[in-house]
Amino acid sequence: MSDFKGVLMGMGNPLLDISAEVGQEMLDKYELKLDSAILAEEKHLPIYKELIDEHNAGFIAGGATQNSIRVAQWMLKASGMENATAFMGCVGDDEYAKNLEDCASKDGVLTHYMKDESTPTGTCAVLVKDGERSLCANLAAANNFKKSHLETDVAKAIYSSAQFYYIAGFFLTVSVESLELIAQHALAEKKTFCLNLSAPFIIDFFGDAVATAIPYADYLFCNESEAEAYAKKHDLGEDLKEVALKVAAMPKKDESRPRTVIFTQGSSSTIVAYNGTVTEYAVDPLAKDLLVDTNGAGDAFVGGFLSELVQGKDVEGCVKAGHWSAKYIIQQPGTTIDEACAYKA
Repeated sequence: MSDFKGVLMGMGNPLLDISAEVGQEMLDKYELKLDSAILAEEKHLPIYKELIDEHNAGFIAGGATQNSIRVAQWMLKASGMENATAFMGCVGDDEYAKNLEDCASKDGVLTHYMKDESTPTGTCAVLVKDGERSLCANLAAANNFKKSHLETDVAKAIYSSAQFYYIAGFFLTVSVESLELIAQHALAEKKTFCLNLSAPFIIDFFGDAVATAIPYADYLFCNESEAEAYAKKHDLGEDLKEVALKVAAMPKKDESRPRTVIFTQGSSSTIVAYNGTVTEYAVDPLAKDLLVDTNGAGDAFVGGFLSELVQGKDVEGCVKAGHWSAKYIIQQPGTTIDEACAYKA
């Protein structure tokens, strides 16, 4: 049994980021675009070895949900809340999995990985050019998470203790039934369920899974490109403030708790819609010369937001923390949090 007494649980795709600075020719070679995230096809598979062999790639613990949970724990520790978070996902039985586990536990996150001995741990190529990034994920073992893992005693102890749950939309390609189990538990126990749409391809190609998940969402996150993709698919118009209000008003399993919708827009204002009202929160811009890598900015925003949400802070306080953590992370390579968190609410 787990002795987890934390408040926040994430479930998603644990990936080891293989990150390197590249030129335009490398992006062109693999038909990749900056500021995009895709799943690897056959033609992309040589990219991981090429980044390591020819571009001096670094290895960084990744996977959207795991990144958010790591950042949330980093910020919670600064508020005196250690061991407050846990994460579940599927990895292989290999060195990459050990790297991920070591990194998460160093950051204070309890991991309860499902281990697939027949499949390698998932990886994500992170191609960085002029501070912008292109992501190409080979899910491998991450794609093999099963609902049965949630029936283990340790998993039950973790999700029973948690009061807040966060799952990125990338997991909708893996195990919708696992998401539903956690979402239904949150619903039954009046706990808080948070969801991220994660990428336009999730909206475009996994629409049924998205439609299954959204009614459970108490908090729904996405960036402007995902918001635009969702609006286009569902004919919600082009004004993102109106789109946010419409998404917030969509049917919800627990109608007694209105949905909060959060659209981030990079250095432009963050849009929050709740209960028929939309509010914009300005972002404190970062000087261009301080920008290292936008990879993980959205994940870090969610981590900061959740770190305040689980402490009972209002939305303004949550957004402020999210802006701070995102600004911090884009000054690091990937989601790197090696020094103590200096955030003051």
